[in-house]
Amino acid sequence: MSESTEETLDVPVAALRPCLEAVLMVADQPLDAVTLATAVGHPVEDVVAGLQLLAEQYAEDDRGFELRHVAGGWRYYTREEYAHVVEAFVLDGQQARLTQAALETLAVVAYRQPVSRARVSAIRGVNVDGVMRTLLTRGLVEEAGTDAETGAHLYRTTGYFLERIGITGLDELPELAPYLPELDDMEEELSALVTPASTQPDTQNTTEEPA
Repeated sequence: MSESTEETLDVPVAALRPCLEAVLMVADQPLDAVTLATAVGHPVEDVVAGLQLLAEQYAEDDRGFELRHVAGGWRYYTREEYAHVVEAFVLDGQQARLTQAALETLAVVAYRQPVSRARVSAIRGVNVDGVMRTLLTRGLVEEAGTDAETGAHLYRTTGYFLERIGITGLDELPELAPYLPELDDMEEELSALVTPASTQPDTQNTTEEPA
């Protein structure tokens, strides 16, 4: 009898509630009771009871998180009264990592895209390789093909960039005219600076500022 029972389980029997916690900890979307029962190898009715007990326990212990049943599934959420702490942590961390150099470089990409690193460096007057790597890692900038003449990689802003600054399209960016010289007037000078990049892509500046 015990052998047939073991054969019906996808995983060995283990303590129910710790198993549920382990699975829910890595879930990126709500999981229904059937999915959780399959994952932990316990009957669905036991899983539902275990989930309810966990939710009650977290509430009684005044944890910083809670287990909610939403959209037909279960998932961990930050407890509402502590949401401001998480928000402050996330926003402060983002601002601390995005330096002035990164903001300036991002602005150039936003207004001149698709644009190569060499052209961004020419406009800013410093090597921006490190800053561009930071923007790529942060998901604010992405590759957009190559320049037909020089073969240099081109970059553009992402949908996440639009989301972060609260606009729906690049046409909503403010006009540059009141703040900067007309960039089109700089084309000949920039082209002269960027041309060597065809043989050494994106490396005409040797002074690289911190990302």
